[in-house]
Amino acid sequence: MQNSINNLSWLAQFPDLIHLDQNAQDLLAKYTRIVEAPIGTIGYREGDNCGYYVMRLAGKSRVYKMSASDREILLYRVNAGETCVITTTCLLGNSDYPASTIVEEPIRDVIIPAAAFNQLMVDSAVFRKFVMTNYGALISDLIVLLDEVAFHNLDARLAKVLLDANSTQITRTHQQIADELGTAREVVSRQLKRLELKGSVSLGRGQIEIINRSILEKLSNT
Repeated sequence: MQNSINNLSWLAQFPDLIHLDQNAQDLLAKYTRIVEAPIGTIGYREGDNCGYYVMRLAGKSRVYKMSASDREILLYRVNAGETCVITTTCLLGNSDYPASTIVEEPIRDVIIPAAAFNQLMVDSAVFRKFVMTNYGALISDLIVLLDEVAFHNLDARLAKVLLDANSTQITRTHQQIADELGTAREVVSRQLKRLELKGSVSLGRGQIEIINRSILEKLSNT
């Protein structure tokens, strides 16, 4: 669902844009829209044309890549107060999306049409700095992901996923965890069973309970 924006009160969620000049504010007020979408909505698919810059006001989505064998690997998530690095890349390079995204928590986004985005990048130093600062931070996150995939074993990556949940009770299926790690469900199930035998977790149906964080913390650093 899309709605026109009557004012720029949403800028409060992006403090780096507070000093936008009047021309930039007028352009945003004229062309920006708010988009809302429920859980499960596909935001874009690999190969789609990129027509908007996205600024997340609420909710969460995951950006992922599919292999030729239909195996998914999580690239990153976009949360409230963030932008999407792949969208930025496509707009700057005038290219199609190289990955896909799906809504995990109901989202509310500000979207800026490509033409307005390009004009703001030329005319507004404040907007340009905001875009490139966010872009640089997200690229750094992707490099960390590449490092984890290339140089860390699956045990370490699995332990990190469990610890990052920030809860002793994790309600996720083995398939969901496998998708995030870019591996097969059977592999994750075997690794979780080994962790259970070591006394670090307890496994239930669709649920994982962390029993001993120190074991997971030691694994995550290997």
